[in-house]
Amino acid sequence: MMRTSLLLTALVCAAWFSAAQARTVKPILHGQHWVAITGKPLAATAGARMFEKGGNAVDAACAMLAATATMWDVLGWGGETQALIYHPGEKRVIGVNALGGAPSGATAAFFKERGMAYPPEYGPLAAVVPGTPGGLMVMLAQYGRLSLAEVLGPAIRMAEGYPMEASAADSIEARKEIIRRWPESRRVFLVHEGEQREAPHAGEIFRQPDLKATLEKLVSAEAQALERGMNRADAIVEAYRRFYTGDIAREFVRGSRALGGLHTLEDLAGWQVYLEEPVTTNYKGIDVYKLTTWVQGPVMLQALNMLELFDLKSMGYNSARYIHTLYQVISLAMADRDFYYGDPYFPPEEPIEGLLSKGYAAERAQLIDMSQNDPAIKPGNPYRFQQGDNPFLDALERWTNVPQPGGLNPPWQLADVDFQAFEASFGAGTTSIQAADADGWVVSVTPSGAWIPAAIAGSTGIGMSQRMQSFVLDADQNPYNVVAPGKRPRATLTPGIALKNGEPYLSFAVQGGDIQDQVLLQFFLNMVEFGMNVQEAVEAPNMTSYQLRNSFADHRAQPGRLLLNEETPPWVRKELVAMGYDPVYRERTSGPINAIFFDREQGTFQGGASDFGDDYGIAW
Repeated sequence: MMRTSLLLTALVCAAWFSAAQARTVKPILHGQHWVAITGKPLAATAGARMFEKGGNAVDAACAMLAATATMWDVLGWGGETQALIYHPGEKRVIGVNALGGAPSGATAAFFKERGMAYPPEYGPLAAVVPGTPGGLMVMLAQYGRLSLAEVLGPAIRMAEGYPMEASAADSIEARKEIIRRWPESRRVFLVHEGEQREAPHAGEIFRQPDLKATLEKLVSAEAQALERGMNRADAIVEAYRRFYTGDIAREFVRGSRALGGLHTLEDLAGWQVYLEEPVTTNYKGIDVYKLTTWVQGPVMLQALNMLELFDLKSMGYNSARYIHTLYQVISLAMADRDFYYGDPYFPPEEPIEGLLSKGYAAERAQLIDMSQNDPAIKPGNPYRFQQGDNPFLDALERWTNVPQPGGLNPPWQLADVDFQAFEASFGAGTTSIQAADADGWVVSVTPSGAWIPAAIAGSTGIGMSQRMQSFVLDADQNPYNVVAPGKRPRATLTPGIALKNGEPYLSFAVQGGDIQDQVLLQFFLNMVEFGMNVQEAVEAPNMTSYQLRNSFADHRAQPGRLLLNEETPPWVRKELVAMGYDPVYRERTSGPINAIFFDREQGTFQGGASDFGDDYGIAW
């Protein structure tokens, strides 16, 4: 009887999946020579223009990055850039760490003395050093073909004036009272001040002369270097220096400090982009690459290591058993993220070897009760699977997401949460960029930071990051991610690349804060386990766990809270409630995923652009 019931559930879930397959909103994007996908149609066009100029996927990705930052597509120029690049000549994946560090004076004591539980959500005290300009210029100098002038060309034209999308315009209007706090932001964004609607209207030409001047200064520095006989790469480095040590840096620092920020010239001059070895795991013959512990990327690898021990396909796509298994695995991996992840360039050293070991995954998976949710899931002890002893066993023992009876509970354990506000911050910010070409270059990027509302620094036109809010002030929360000058906060930003038989198989990324590795995991399983094509996989309904500490604002967790698609069948809903879940439902739960599948049989690209927002792709 039990076997018959399980078979029936699997068949019904398979039928649900088949129905979902048949109605993707967008078609697959096919290309033979190149593909460019990002969060906005105008920005995708900027990438396509680089290919038409003879550029490679790195040039296209950099042009899309510049365009999206100029468009305030939930990021700006003062934010941060995280990328993975597949280098066809070297046959390897390279990580790009362009996350800004905390400025001088940003200490736990500084924020505690001001009565703060965390660095603030917005404003100059939320800002790290700008990382996106440096990340773009280092990627371009190292791996691109075109000049900085060519790659910034579309962004400069857009800064001169472009028709603003409704999403950005409405975000400005919704946040105008915050924007009004900062004089330069007020001047740039509130173009109809005093009228009923003070933000730009959808389709209105939005002009940013200060940002245009800053971008032109970078191009001018490159041009002067070329005139002195420098090569392409060294000329781009000269533009980099002008930003981080020259007149742009001086005005950025002046503007930051005028608003109460902590930035110094030494902070900008001492910051650098790191080119890194990414971390990886193998899932059923597929090598998946992610950035390491300065973002949440290893979460997906930890989850895959655990999920490899289960027969997911037999559970049925989005059955109660499948959703429960994903939720438990994600909760286990996220608990480790919330305690062990931080800047690997600052002590203490993160136990990444243990976290990604198959033995540790097996130990963690054994904790799963297949009949009910465990709201008290805690971080494990990965030091048992690598050299060294865990120096934080006492803090680990005290760590919990469950509200404790009696006494005062810290913010991350409070139960009385405005869920709509919580959900909005949980999935805040970011865009994604995907590019590939026939020569074998592949680029996956999740840039973020300096989203609306951003404090603009002086006359640079550059909005400042809000990433410092992802630090903690209490070592008991996460001893690896306590704020310190120069340190990079553990971010949510997590591009992905997967290789099969040593060749690119998938390139994928998504915007949306703490949902990112959750939905990317499900996208990957949609293709590998359930045979979806790339467009089906980016549009397919996902679940989201809130049983983890929000990386933004108040860092609260919601044990047992589960987001499901409105089309979830009633019997699945009933089973999950019986397992102890508290589900909420939304019309679309795919997440704004963008991805490229490499069709080796046909020798072509298949692009998937989410229907969640304004994501758009172009291929040839």
